[in-house]
Amino acid sequence: MKRYDDLIADALTRVKEILPWDLDKRLKAGNAPLLLDLREPSEFAALHIPGSINVPRGVLEQACEWDYDETIPELVTGREREIVAICRSGRRSALAADVMQQMGFTKVVSLKLGIRGWNDAELPLEDAAGNALDADTGDELLASRVRAEQRKPK
Repeated sequence: MKRYDDLIADALTRVKEILPWDLDKRLKAGNAPLLLDLREPSEFAALHIPGSINVPRGVLEQACEWDYDETIPELVTGREREIVAICRSGRRSALAADVMQQMGFTKVVSLKLGIRGWNDAELPLEDAAGNALDADTGDELLASRVRAEQRKPK
């Protein structure tokens, strides 16, 4: 039986990653890929990389195809476009990038370290209203919320 970490490790054998500071350099150089944030809408609203779009992981496959309520034309027609998949830690985005590659996306990569790494590097983040957020606020919003009952028994 595979566990979550096994699935991620397996996906990373096929998925390329980009580090936050390398992505920032590309964005500043005007070579902007599509920034695809796979977190839930509430996570995205709290903070995200400016210019990114939100497609929750749970509807990704439908968003990449025509004729679904979740269809995102920019994705359907972007199979040859450079895309950076983004999540909180780089784990969901690795799985999503792997699925997207299976669906024919040829230039999709995962943001290694995710939004947390982006925030740790003190790169720009904004909230749903477009207000800039500082790294300390980012730390608070990105802090782990694992409750005691969610921890592995000892």
